[in-house]
Amino acid sequence: MADAAKLFDTIPQPDVVSCNIMISGYKQHRLFEESLRFFSKMHFLGFEANEISYGSVISACSALQAPLFSELVCCHTIKMGYFFYEVVQSALIDAFSKNLRFEDAYKVFRDTLSANVYCWNTIIAGALRNQNYGAVFDLFHEMCNGFQKPDSYTYSSVLAACASLEELRFGKVVQARVIKCGAEDVFVCTSIVDLYAKCGHMAEAREVFSRISNPSVVSWTVMLSGYTKSNDAFSALEIFREMRHSGVEINSCTVTSVISACGRPSMVCEASQVHAWVFKSGFYLDTSVAAALISMYSKSGDIDLSERVFEDLDDIRRQNIVNVMVTSFSQNKKPGKAIRLFTRMLQEGLKPDEFSVCSLLSVLDCLNIGKQVHSYTLKSGLILDLTVGSSLFTMYSKCGSLEESYSLFQEIPFKDNACWASMISGFNEYGYLREAVGLFREMLDGGTSPDESTLAAVLTVCSTLPSLPRGKEIHGYTLRAGIDKGMPLGSALVNMYSKCGSLKLARQVYDRLPEMDPVSCSSLISGYSQHGLIQDGFLLFRDMVMSGFTMDSFAISSILKAAALSEESSLGAQVHAYITKIGLCTEPSVGSSLLTMYSKFGSIEDCCKAFSQINGPDLIAWTALIASYAQHGKANEALQVYNLTKEKGFTPDKVTFVGVLSACSHGGLVEEGYFHLNSMVKDYGIEPENRHYVCMVDALGRSGRLREAEKFINNMPIKPDALVWGTLLAACKIYGEVELGKLAAKKAIELEPSDAGAYVSLSNILAEVGEWDEVEETRKLMKGTGVQKVFEVTGQIMFQEGEAQAKSVEEARKRIKVLDEGLKEHFPNKNIRQNDDVGLLEITIMATFGAHKAHREAIGVEIIGPVNTRTLYNWIERLQDLSVMKEVEVPHDKLVNFFQRYRQKCLRQAANA
Repeated sequence: MADAAKLFDTIPQPDVVSCNIMISGYKQHRLFEESLRFFSKMHFLGFEANEISYGSVISACSALQAPLFSELVCCHTIKMGYFFYEVVQSALIDAFSKNLRFEDAYKVFRDTLSANVYCWNTIIAGALRNQNYGAVFDLFHEMCNGFQKPDSYTYSSVLAACASLEELRFGKVVQARVIKCGAEDVFVCTSIVDLYAKCGHMAEAREVFSRISNPSVVSWTVMLSGYTKSNDAFSALEIFREMRHSGVEINSCTVTSVISACGRPSMVCEASQVHAWVFKSGFYLDTSVAAALISMYSKSGDIDLSERVFEDLDDIRRQNIVNVMVTSFSQNKKPGKAIRLFTRMLQEGLKPDEFSVCSLLSVLDCLNIGKQVHSYTLKSGLILDLTVGSSLFTMYSKCGSLEESYSLFQEIPFKDNACWASMISGFNEYGYLREAVGLFREMLDGGTSPDESTLAAVLTVCSTLPSLPRGKEIHGYTLRAGIDKGMPLGSALVNMYSKCGSLKLARQVYDRLPEMDPVSCSSLISGYSQHGLIQDGFLLFRDMVMSGFTMDSFAISSILKAAALSEESSLGAQVHAYITKIGLCTEPSVGSSLLTMYSKFGSIEDCCKAFSQINGPDLIAWTALIASYAQHGKANEALQVYNLTKEKGFTPDKVTFVGVLSACSHGGLVEEGYFHLNSMVKDYGIEPENRHYVCMVDALGRSGRLREAEKFINNMPIKPDALVWGTLLAACKIYGEVELGKLAAKKAIELEPSDAGAYVSLSNILAEVGEWDEVEETRKLMKGTGVQKVFEVTGQIMFQEGEAQAKSVEEARKRIKVLDEGLKEHFPNKNIRQNDDVGLLEITIMATFGAHKAHREAIGVEIIGPVNTRTLYNWIERLQDLSVMKEVEVPHDKLVNFFQRYRQKCLRQAANA
């Protein structure tokens, strides 16, 4: 264009035609400012512009996204009488559409005297660009019924609108018209492929793609992106191989699509190969490709490689994608690195965008830093972005400042469904369930129609309450509104019905889901497990696996919890084998569930192995390991892990301290328990709850310091619940403290009248000292309140207190005899006696060697016979605790051996029954 400008200057008498050539030339070479400048020069030279001049300069203004210049030129065209020329009107429609002023574009279109195909295509494309899909379809119908007939450009725009809405039915109607009119060129066919791909119908997309004689690079990229979106990475890689062999020139969009396909933990090898090809082909220099590589490794869980790619970039390209790196750190739960990089951006004068700010806010758990980011959004103006505002009040909610969160939520002038859903979830998380429901009503009263995300949030509230009637009302609303077909909402419905105990309805909703979903599957498995339907949970899991569906970490965690509740340790081993096969052992959530399962099976060695396989264990994993050591009476090891957790930079939470205090309780470490209880408040600002105080009461009770435990309860800053008093009651039973036991039982019964445990423990204490009148009074009180003691034998209810039948009792006695023989065989030094004086079948283990004087009475735990595996394990755990306190000496290997042999006996009896 420089040579053209020099040649233009040599023309002795330039005219409007030569000026138009220069304006169009600058525009074609994307020198839009020069085009506009030459238009001004043209007027300065005294030439009168024509419709070609105005059309070209308006197009240049739209490319510059300069609405003010567009309006000035528009006014000039009207003044000069060129407004009604088609080339001018088409350019104005395009300019207003690109500047997101579709209403003005539509007015110009309606002012046309006789719109040609180009005008129609421009206004339809403008409606598509402004996401006004209803206008796209209305204009298309109007065009089809008029004199101008659609061409390939029209069909491409309409099909693109169908793809954006995933409106497959209308898209097929358009496809039929295309076939009928013979308009199947490469552009239209590519749009059809895109429609099927975005709707998840990859078989149909592949069929249409195969009919394209010479697919363009866009056609190949659409297919590749479709497979990537459908999580079919291997088909995406196969398409990429075919594309390379076809000789079509590959562009950066294609490369970013194939890189995105490899962004998963199971495709580390393929990701490395694609990276090598990118480096070899030179696409590594493209900023968008480098950003895709960073994102790929981030999604694969290898954030170190993402960081290496980022650091290898030169300063200029690094500045362009620093936001991607901040987002990657945030997505991989690396808040420290994300904050440091975010700070470095500000120091270097770079401006974090709304995506990096939202990502950073999503991982912040420090209110002080969150407030600093809030200040930056106010200063930079990002606070006006709706997504940033939503992320801010979500951050305040997550950091424990619900009041500030709600205040910020109220300041948002125009709330979308994401805002309402986030705030409802915040109320739900902090237990303000009624307020969450009220917020949903406020949303409806304000005229906002809830979408799937908001309804899913409300259904979560219903499952937390739990409130089956209200959940059914929400389900009815979704049916009436016609939005019950989506996966997120379907998963929320399955979860709600499962948590509310309506497993039949949960299964019906699950069976009607459009596709298999691991989230729904895990919810249903959890529901089955919680209601004792372990077999149904495993059958559902097996069906998912047999269908070829790869389970995710959520579903795996749910089935592991079910396996932990099962008496079949082999089931847990099979699930572990499957996890190892699909490579999820390194996932923190899966590893934590594995650890918990093996802990319940009594294998601390397997717990440690599961923990060692976790890639970057999080706080939940560390807490699970602490709890496992605590449950196995290994207090010192639990406290060592706790100290290591802090050294790794993790801040303990309430659950962590439950494990720590439980370890102190099981190990008889009373003073250490006091220290950690005080540390909660002093060092971490965590207010202890009843579950923490229970651990301390248990520690004092196990050590025989019962009066100190009573004083501790009376001095608690919060009201003790039934479990606190029940823990003291259990200690009184062991040490024979009748009067204090009566007081503890009275308090526990007042707080929880329907709990049979307090009645039974009090009855046993009174029976031990021969106070039979009070025993009878306790039993009458128990019957009067409608409380029933349920005896469970190998998973089946044998009889209930007051309803025992002779056959059931006789069967229980036979099974107790089996346990009696096993105990005598493995613990010959123990005196074993049966006592059913109060109608409660129990075996009391008497220690005759090394027993403390205070343990002249029963030192074991009550076993309702014959017991299930979990109950027996609790008894063994009690013996281990006594062993730790040097009260009795019980070899751990004998305990485990007896536990396993008795379990096999029960299984054989069940098989022969």
